[in-house]
Amino acid sequence: MEARDPELKKELDATLRARRELGEDYESALVESFLEKVEQRLDSTVDRRVRRRLAEQRMTTARGAAEPPRGGPGFGERFGFGAVSLVLAVPLSAIAVTNADFKGLVVAWLGIVGVNAVHAARGLPRLRGNRERSDWEE
Repeated sequence: MEARDPELKKELDATLRARRELGEDYESALVESFLEKVEQRLDSTVDRRVRRRLAEQRMTTARGAAEPPRGGPGFGERFGFGAVSLVLAVPLSAIAVTNADFKGLVVAWLGIVGVNAVHAARGLPRLRGNRERSDWEE
C-alpha cells in the first residue's frame, strides 16, 4: 500500500459524499465501513510482504545456505536497550555511590558500559578465520 493510494482516496471521497447525503445519523457506520476497507488493504499488504520474505528465506535455504542470513539488532532494539540501560543507570549509580562512594560509581558504570558493549557487538559481522573452500575455488 502506498502512502497515496488512489483506490483508498476514492473510497474516502465516496464515504464523505455519502456522509453529506445521509447526515450524521450514519456517520459511525460509514467510518466503520471505510476503516474495514483500510484494514483489508493493510492485511493484504502485510500478507504479501510476509509471503515474499518467506520465499526469500526458502530460496536462500534451498541454495545451500546453512541458515537464512540474520542481521544484527535493528535500530529499535538498539535504541530501546540503550534507553532502558540509561534509565536503570540512575538508580544503580545512586545505590553505588551510597554504598561504596566513587569506587562503587565507577564499578557500576563499567558494568553498564560493558553490558551495552556486548549488546552492540552482537550485531557486528562475524569474522571467519578458517572458512572452508567451496567447489568453485581452486
